[in-house]
Amino acid sequence: MDLGREYFGPLWKYIANEEITDVDYNGKEVWLTNIYNERYKVSQAFVDENLTPAFVEQFTQRIANVVSRQFNKQNPELEAETSELRVTIVHESVARSGRSISIRKTPPVIRLTSKKALEEHYCDQRTLAMLINCVQAKMNMIFCGMPGIGKTECVKFFSRYIPGNERVITIEDTMEIRYGETNPGKDCVEMRVSPIFDYADAIKASLRLNPKWIMLSEARSKEVKFLLESWSTGVCGMTTLHTDDVHNIPDRILNMLETRVDADRLENDIFQATDVGILIRKKKNEQNMTYRYIDQVCFFLREQGQNHTVMAVQDGKLVTRQLPGQILRRMERAGILDPFVCPVLEEELSI
Repeated sequence: MDLGREYFGPLWKYIANEEITDVDYNGKEVWLTNIYNERYKVSQAFVDENLTPAFVEQFTQRIANVVSRQFNKQNPELEAETSELRVTIVHESVARSGRSISIRKTPPVIRLTSKKALEEHYCDQRTLAMLINCVQAKMNMIFCGMPGIGKTECVKFFSRYIPGNERVITIEDTMEIRYGETNPGKDCVEMRVSPIFDYADAIKASLRLNPKWIMLSEARSKEVKFLLESWSTGVCGMTTLHTDDVHNIPDRILNMLETRVDADRLENDIFQATDVGILIRKKKNEQNMTYRYIDQVCFFLREQGQNHTVMAVQDGKLVTRQLPGQILRRMERAGILDPFVCPVLEEELSI
C-alpha cells in the first residue's frame, strides 16, 4: 500500500521532512518529534486553519477505504501501514480530547552509526566494542527502556554485525526492523504476525526454517515463553521490552507469562537463555539538547544453581575491567581475545 501527498494534505510537509519522525494530532494540537528526540508543538494558527473537521474526516475515510475497514464507535481504532509509515487513528468516542491521529515514520534506514554513537555520547568506544563482540559471540540480547526511546533503532544498529550467511528471522506486527532492506545480501526471512498468525505461531514456525537468529520486535506477552525456548535450543536472538532497569528484565518476563506455574519453572531458564540486558535512556546535555544513551548493560548468568545479574555499564559508564568468566569463554570460542577491542569497529572508525 502506498499513501501519497494527496492523502496527507497540510500534514505532508512534515511527512516529507526527513528530520521529523512522528506527527501526532490529539484532536486539538499537532506535536512533532524529530531525529534529535525533541518534541515540540506546531503553531495553533496552522492547526486551526488546516486541520479542520472536514479534513480530519476526509483523511480518516481515505485511510479506512485503503485498508477496507470500518471506522466508527463500534470500530474505534484504525491502522494502516506503508513501506515507510505507520498510521493510527483513534475515534473520538474513546479519545475524549477528539479524534486522534499518530503518524510514525518507519524508513528502511539505520540512523545510528558507530561514529555517530561516539560523537553523540550514545556510549563510549569500549562499551560499543564490547556489545559488538557480544553479537559476534552470538549472545542473546534484550534492549529495554521506555516507549519511544529508540530500542528498535538500537536493535537495527547491532544487527548489522551479524554475519551475512547466518539466517535471521524477524517477527513483527508492524514492519520496523527492516533487516532485509538495511542488510542487503544477507539471509533473512521477515514474518508479520496477525490475528490468525500470532507471535507464538511465528516463533514456532520460524524454528522449522533453519534460523541462526530470531529477532522479535517486542516481547509483550506469553510469546516470550516460546522465545526463551527457541534461545535455549542454540538459536540466537534479540528483542525489546518496556522496563526502566536491566535488573527488572527477569521479573518483567515472568509477569508476561500466563500462569504462576510457568513463572516458577521459567525463572532459571531466563538466566540460562538470556545473556545481555541493555537499557537506553535519554537526558539533556549542557546545551539543553536531548540525546539518547546506553545507561546500563548487564550480563545474566546461572552458575552452580544460582542466578546472577552482573553489571558492566552503570549510569552510562563502564564499571568493570573484567567480564564474568562465562562471558569471556563465550567470546574466546568466537575468537575474541579482548572483549573491549573490536577490529570491525576500529575499521569503521578509521574510514
